[in-house]
Amino acid sequence: MAYRYPRRSIWTAPLFVAIGVLCVMIEGVLQASDLDLAGARRWRALAYQYGAFWPGLLHDWRPNFAAQPGVMFVSYAFLHGGLGHLIGNMITLIALGAVALERVGQARAALIYSASALGGAALFGVMTNSGLPMVGASGALFGLAGAWQYWVFAEMPKGPERLWHLSRAAAALIALNIVLWWLMGGRLAWQTHLGGFLTGWVAAVWLTPKPAAPPAQ
Repeated sequence: MAYRYPRRSIWTAPLFVAIGVLCVMIEGVLQASDLDLAGARRWRALAYQYGAFWPGLLHDWRPNFAAQPGVMFVSYAFLHGGLGHLIGNMITLIALGAVALERVGQARAALIYSASALGGAALFGVMTNSGLPMVGASGALFGLAGAWQYWVFAEMPKGPERLWHLSRAAAALIALNIVLWWLMGGRLAWQTHLGGFLTGWVAAVWLTPKPAAPPAQ
């Protein structure tokens, strides 16, 4: 199936623009504090301490505030590990957000994004043995990728081609995470990526409008 470049852009979707602007603003403030241009250098550490996803809070760690074990499932997706991390994720948001908007519209695309952020965090919390914090919009973005792959899959005729597509998608997901793991020196929350991808696929199955049945003859 030929790839169709989306005619819509995230700039036409206020919800996605708000997500991007909030991520950029937060990292901008933290960058300024890192460079002693505003605030104090401890701001990034405080942002991670209060907003990152800490797996230990699902067990016996003491939270900084009562709602933190629940809030972190959302707040982590607006924090990033630096300027490069932010730029990579925002480019991905622009590309995959446009695909989702064209297929299901703003509200449903935002639901896929949000559900994938939650699903990515949940799988990370279940699978990781690390005590380190996790930040970034990657879980939500891998969810948009999962939704995109479902839409490609759904448009294929039933048969071997569908199985071949699933195999290629799985191989691409594994290869991408291996490359990212290497580039990041092993500090990769691949569990979040997997959880986001699977959640995005399932959410797309649920949220994609079904074609109307042909009229009776």
